[in-house]
Amino acid sequence: MRIIQAKDYKDMSRKAANILAAQIVMKPDSVLGLATGSTPIGTYDQLVEWYEKGDLDFSDIKSVNLDEYKGLDHGNDQSYYYFMHEHLFDRVNIKEENTNVPDGTKEDAQAECGRYEELIRSYGGVDLQLLGLGHNGHIGFNEPAPVFEKETHCVDLTESTIEANKRFFASAEDVPKQAYTMGIGTIMRARKILVVASGEDKADIVAKAFFGDVTPEVPASILQMHPDVIVVLDAAAASKIAEE
Repeated sequence: MRIIQAKDYKDMSRKAANILAAQIVMKPDSVLGLATGSTPIGTYDQLVEWYEKGDLDFSDIKSVNLDEYKGLDHGNDQSYYYFMHEHLFDRVNIKEENTNVPDGTKEDAQAECGRYEELIRSYGGVDLQLLGLGHNGHIGFNEPAPVFEKETHCVDLTESTIEANKRFFASAEDVPKQAYTMGIGTIMRARKILVVASGEDKADIVAKAFFGDVTPEVPASILQMHPDVIVVLDAAAASKIAEE
């Protein structure tokens, strides 16, 4: 695991975008695993800026997103399908048919999760997986649990995750209670993993996840076992590392 410390959020976003851009340039038909949430937005903005300058070409890129709320359709502005189109897909030349997000409208969880897992396999797996980091150590929507979930599955969201996400909805009651997410095993099969985290409120979980014990109670801690992980932190998110 390689830790890269950045000065601030903008610097973190640029450093993370550099790693993604290098992947795109070196392998123009890469399969990118993509994440949502507030942290990656600056990274996507930087990639769009380089695309607009003619430095990046997404025409042969395929993408698979980590997760999606169960019950939200594509037109819902809180769906991750909507998020990805707003922040990246509609701003670069990636082909619509090459972008993939779990379908939150599918009621049959087993069928949808099986379909998504097979899709990732059909692409030959993920070349580079981008991850954010939840306050409780979740990656994707893999919440603290007694065991690591292996494959794409439907998860009941914890109260802390619902609380963290309620700012995007009219109220906590409007936050979906379930989501489809890639499993820990799915994530760990990616050839390279890039984690971004920013802000003082992430400092404790950064130290716990990347310098503490490997346990399914801190899902991100499993990344310590992956052979090629880069973690990009701003100064605030990295502030507790020396204390551990």
